[in-house]
Amino acid sequence: MKTLLLYLILSGIVITCCYYFYPYEPMPSNVVIDKIEVQKSKRELFAYANDKLIKTFTIAIGKNSIGAKQAEGDMKTPEGEYSIAAKKINSAFHRSLLISYPNANDKKLALMLNTAPGGEVEIHGLRNDYAYLKRFQRWKDWTDGCIALTNDEVEDLYNHTPIGTKIIIHP
Repeated sequence: MKTLLLYLILSGIVITCCYYFYPYEPMPSNVVIDKIEVQKSKRELFAYANDKLIKTFTIAIGKNSIGAKQAEGDMKTPEGEYSIAAKKINSAFHRSLLISYPNANDKKLALMLNTAPGGEVEIHGLRNDYAYLKRFQRWKDWTDGCIALTNDEVEDLYNHTPIGTKIIIHP
């Protein structure tokens, strides 16, 4: 029994180390991403070039993950059609791609709810002081409404995605 327990513990450590240290494989250097789709329920981001799926990323999203963002501070990730509005190289979250939230529909809804829609929704990496978490950041939704990747992943997406790229965020 002790041998089995020891074997299970050591196996768990080996698997965890492999998960943590397994190297990230970047996209081919000539790829230009022209569409991003996010499936919040599956915690996945899909990057496309010329209607061809190039890369799938596992993501973390807003702490309050069910439903679309409606108000500033609701900790929800938006849902709808947007674009990449800006790229931030010096961010508290390594690199980031600013999403054009709020769009006209989001502003209209916020006005009806008599609230501010919020803003500064991004696809970003890890906080600079938490970069050591790497892939473990995916195990829990932790953002204020943004879409989080590892630093290697966001750097790759950042390098291949121009401003103006369409992003569709599904429930």
